[in-house]
Amino acid sequence: MRLLIIRHGDPDYENDSLTEKGRREVEYLADFLCKQDIDFFYTSPYGRARDTATPVLARLGQTAEELPWLREFDHFIDRPDDTERKRIPWDWLPQDWTQEPVFYEKDRWSESEYMAPFGIGEEYDKVVEAFDELLAKHGYRREGGYYRAERPNHETIALFCHFGSGSVLLSHLLGVSPMVVWHGFCAQPSSVTTLVTEERRKGIASFRMLSYGEIAHLYEHDEPPAFAARFCECWTDETRHD
Repeated sequence: MRLLIIRHGDPDYENDSLTEKGRREVEYLADFLCKQDIDFFYTSPYGRARDTATPVLARLGQTAEELPWLREFDHFIDRPDDTERKRIPWDWLPQDWTQEPVFYEKDRWSESEYMAPFGIGEEYDKVVEAFDELLAKHGYRREGGYYRAERPNHETIALFCHFGSGSVLLSHLLGVSPMVVWHGFCAQPSSVTTLVTEERRKGIASFRMLSYGEIAHLYEHDEPPAFAARFCECWTDETRHD
């Protein structure tokens, strides 16, 4: 099995859609996806993810199933440096989250005093349990830290989602804390992350990441990647600080 985890194009968050740049990005993305022999399409219910899927679906005459749990992971907490307003749990300052050893533990990260009161672990579990149900439907059933290949196959599945929720899926498949993925990786708009199963012993499979955040379709058309989800490289840069 091959999984394509696709982040939406450059977002117009106010209208839950795409910017003009984002619409160019997803047309170029469709060029790439049309060559991937995708068998099944799934999308977040959010407009920016659905708009990202639209061009490739139209070209191929396909439809995508909408999955509520693919929505952005936009639950909220009181971040230690800003208790005046609620914050998403995956946008922390490095001087804060790196000082909490529990955040590096895949089974205990949500026990932090900043996460536990808001039920973030329970929300995470809901997403990954639904994800495992989808994988079981396609022949791979979770069994501890690996998957039982009940119906091994070469299907390709495309998931159109978001940076935060896509990182949740990756943390589950790779067995790491989502805090590490949320803060150590950046899937730029319209990027594609590819994972495949490996069945080195009969019936026992795991997922391995072949590429993360691929945006070659943008470079091919001289389209610079959008800055969404990134922060300034240097403090003096006139780009996003917070």
